[in-house]
Amino acid sequence: MAEPIQYTPRPAKIGPDAHDELERLLQSMHEHGVLRMANDLVAANTQWTQIIVDGLSKAGSRKTVQNLSILLMVLSRIEPGDFYKMLFALRDSLEYLARPEPAADKPEPPGIRGAYRMLKDDALWRGLRPLLGALKAFGEGLDRKVDTPISAFTGKPTEH
Repeated sequence: MAEPIQYTPRPAKIGPDAHDELERLLQSMHEHGVLRMANDLVAANTQWTQIIVDGLSKAGSRKTVQNLSILLMVLSRIEPGDFYKMLFALRDSLEYLARPEPAADKPEPPGIRGAYRMLKDDALWRGLRPLLGALKAFGEGLDRKVDTPISAFTGKPTEH
């Protein structure tokens, strides 16, 4: 008697498989010129790397990279919530300064009595106290001696 054939049919193809997606990606890269650009970069590797190296070896480029790294180091020490509050408070104050003041609302100069009353204004001093503290910290920061920014940031001495 004949033996039964062991056959399990393949499941029907539902969607594209990895090979189909890879072919589609390759075709899209070809249509948009990405493959041509990559081939040109590989073929001219010494030229474009030389252009990049020449550009980065200029003093202005080095200073730009150093300044950006210093900015990133400073931003890494600021808590995101504090940075958010500071930037939006700055935005609010700039919007306030940009608003034109109606001519009818312009107050008269305060005079001596008005200036004396301003000295006793608690809300005014609450607003000025952070500004005065910030100015003091800014002045102290300007007096700080810095050999190299990275050694000042990390606390490690620079080797000369």
